[in-house]
Amino acid sequence: MARAVSLRPVGELELLPVAVDAMGGDHAPSAIVAGARAAADAGIAVVLVGPPELVGDTLGLPLVPCTEVISMDDDPAQSVRTKKDSSLVRAAELVRDGQACAMVSAGNTGATMGSALLRMGRLPSVLRPCIGAPIPRPGGTPVVLADAGANAECTPQMLVQFARMAAAYCTARYGVEQPKIGLLSIGEEATKGTPLVKETHELLLETGLNFFGNVEGRDLLNSPVDVIVTDGFTGNVALKTMEGALKFVMGVLGDVIGTDDETKAAGMTLLPHLLPFVGDLDPDAIGGAMLLGLGGVCIISHGSSSAKAITNAISVGRELAIGGSTSRIAASIL
Repeated sequence: MARAVSLRPVGELELLPVAVDAMGGDHAPSAIVAGARAAADAGIAVVLVGPPELVGDTLGLPLVPCTEVISMDDDPAQSVRTKKDSSLVRAAELVRDGQACAMVSAGNTGATMGSALLRMGRLPSVLRPCIGAPIPRPGGTPVVLADAGANAECTPQMLVQFARMAAAYCTARYGVEQPKIGLLSIGEEATKGTPLVKETHELLLETGLNFFGNVEGRDLLNSPVDVIVTDGFTGNVALKTMEGALKFVMGVLGDVIGTDDETKAAGMTLLPHLLPFVGDLDPDAIGGAMLLGLGGVCIISHGSSSAKAITNAISVGRELAIGGSTSRIAASIL
């Protein structure tokens, strides 16, 4: 059940560090520590969390010690309950106890969500937290996909709430006033889709949100909307399909350019025009996704996050914390 959450004044949050799970991710702890060090060098207070003997050299950053680690292969629900002295759980507790303004992890996504939910609690009236994942949109602000994987089975009421929280998040993070909301379906017509989609469409029309209507999978990139709403199963499949397609296309381009003198010359001509798009589509520049609906800020980074991605995730976490994103989200669902 949701419990009452005390939202800390923004002035207090500005003085707090970002808690970083030093053991989360495929490249932990080295990439995590390096990313945290870069964030600290940029003026952001950071505290690492992890077993000292595993973290090793902290590069001068403070470390909150613990004795356990939740691995990528661990069962999320069970590990959160049994490994209470893990880096993930301790990072969430630092936010709960007012010793950190936000937490960041590139580790086990399910365990990250579970730790944050159990320790920070849900905001009042929130049915289920969801993942708000930014999707790059070349030349514009990213599109927020919600839910990107937290809830495989949803009700129409949950999707409407995801839309409200994601819209508030879009405003808090990207400054988009009255974000356009799209509902992911198999056609633009209101009559298309599953019963869940059809009923959600009707409810969204009555919310007063800036509801654009249905959007399709082809609208994930260069989208006509600012927020795309769907259930977590569909959202996660769509997100990973898009990531795989982009990786494949970039790989093909890399293989083709430079194979002979003609392609090398073409590459030299095209490269200045392609680089801005490559930068826009770089997942490391996004940093991570926010778990929406909690009593604190939790940023979930990709498991393969580089040091650059961690640095950006830390920056995003701090900005959202001191920018009052949690209060905005809370207000959107009352």
